[in-house]
Amino acid sequence: MRDKIFVVDDDAAVRDSLRMLLKADGHDVATFASAQEFLDVCTPETQGCVILDVKMPGMDGPTLQEELNRRAVRLPIVFLSGQGTIPITVRTIKAGAVDFLTKPVDGSELLACVRDALKAGMAAQELDADRNSSASRLSTLTDREREIMELTIEGRTSKEIARQLAISYRTVESHRAHILRKTGAANLIELARLASQTAPS
Repeated sequence: MRDKIFVVDDDAAVRDSLRMLLKADGHDVATFASAQEFLDVCTPETQGCVILDVKMPGMDGPTLQEELNRRAVRLPIVFLSGQGTIPITVRTIKAGAVDFLTKPVDGSELLACVRDALKAGMAAQELDADRNSSASRLSTLTDREREIMELTIEGRTSKEIARQLAISYRTVESHRAHILRKTGAANLIELARLASQTAPS
């Protein structure tokens, strides 16, 4: 089953035409006449993508995009507007929009953008899952083990770490073995990859 496509546009005719186009391509579609209607049902667990108008009464499209980002709702967005300007386009793309199309839009072009958006959404979900898994594995480490892990990833040898922390070489080696066992990392390269996935971007 494909993820749902959410169409947010205050023009009923546009909503109806997009619904028909997307359903004909096999997508599950939900439409909303305002940004607030969509926010009322959207959560960080919502999956799919959004086709979003720019100019709407109340909250406009770019403001909705900002609110979704604030709420950590990671839905890919395709903007569709009859009044697009370069500043608005740049603003929305910088905020993470997949594309910005102008009305009237060619149906095949829109469908291609939707497919790209869904792929981008799936990739983001997989990355989030990897980060969560890595964070969970690293959370089992003690403060000392995390300290030794960070020094190891920096390229320090066990002897160097032992001198810096004023502990024995054997203690460092024991901690390193515990770190690999707790995190499930097969080697130091994999351990470095786990740590990088949880580092602030």
